[in-house]
Amino acid sequence: MEKDKNIYDSIDVMVADDNHEKYVDTILDTIEAAAQVRGTGIAKRSHEYVTQKMREGKVIIALCGEEFAGFSYIESWGNKQYVATSGLIVADKYRNIGLAKRIKYAAFQLARLRWPKAKLFSLTSGSAVMKMNTELGYFPVTFADLTDDEAFWRGCNGCVNQDVLIRTQRRYCICTAMLFDPEDKRCLLLEKLFGALNRKESKNRNKTEKKSNKKQLTIKNTKKQLTIKNAETQSTINN
Repeated sequence: MEKDKNIYDSIDVMVADDNHEKYVDTILDTIEAAAQVRGTGIAKRSHEYVTQKMREGKVIIALCGEEFAGFSYIESWGNKQYVATSGLIVADKYRNIGLAKRIKYAAFQLARLRWPKAKLFSLTSGSAVMKMNTELGYFPVTFADLTDDEAFWRGCNGCVNQDVLIRTQRRYCICTAMLFDPEDKRCLLLEKLFGALNRKESKNRNKTEKKSNKKQLTIKNTKKQLTIKNAETQSTINN
């Protein structure tokens, strides 16, 4: 548990820029590997697509030092009336420590900051993402409630379940559609609650870190004092 906490605290979650383009291939490989393990659909994205999103300031990346840890991105659709948070992925080494929630919340905050009046939506087949969406204030909706922007739906062409979407004339698929509507008071209430809980968690984490640092300093000082005392004792014996 302590080891996981140390790893969690050493990870930086940030908005990516063109300096992070060196991680694009790793991101795409991680997404592809996750799709094969899950056996469910994850829409494929090209190297050029992800690179462009980084240059536009629409990518959230998590790094542990220089090592890739996680990723997500946002995109606006339908004349910026809708925004999707997509592609959430965490590298195997950094799973099950709460990193996905940090990345998801960062992407959500970025979307709310850039397009405060837009409806945020998510298409996912993952139960963990559905849970995070619910905590943020998303509600399940029908596909008809999502954007009708054809450019967005073309993004599903690389998914293994695309045939389901076509057969149902885009009425439903394997994924669950979820929507955050800034005009829905329920969504805003849950957003406010999640934000408060997140701030409280960060505050508690900082307190714990300060206590840990203080404890380490005490141990270090104690060892130093013992070293000095042993040296004085040895000197007395020698004399």
